Amino acid sequence: MRLLKTLLFGSLLFVANSALANECELTIDSNDNMRFDTKEMSVPASCSEVTVTLNHSGELGKKVMGHNWVLSSASDMQSIVQQGMSAGLDNQYVPDSDAVIASTDVIGGGESTSVTFSTDGMSADGNYKFYCTFPGHSAIMQGVFKITK
Repeated sequence: MRLLKTLLFGSLLFVANSALANECELTIDSNDNMRFDTKEMSVPASCSEVTVTLNHSGELGKKVMGHNWVLSSASDMQSIVQQGMSAGLDNQYVPDSDAVIASTDVIGGGESTSVTFSTDGMSADGNYKFYCTFPGHSAIMQGVFKITK
């Protein structure tokens, strides 16, 4: 009986940890129509690290219809987008800036990439945006990123 209780308790801990880990891993899809498949992403405040996987379900290459995923405060978005154009494809259209919280590489159709970042310094009352910095894409390809309590 004691062994059964120990096994049951251990199983519950494993399931709880697995559920928490999954809440800290997000996936977003992009396509050849310059669209993300969601306008909002969120993670619980208990996530100290978040992994975002970006998929490109289209067919066009990254030089023609590349996409990335960039996260910053909403107030820094326009500056990062403008600086990203100057940074160019060799730098993933992302400037070397502390204002960038996280970013992926630019990918083309059929590709995937991911980024893992710390939520240290982010808060539930923060105003965060995710977007694509490939030239001309951010006007359509953007959304809200939330830390939930």
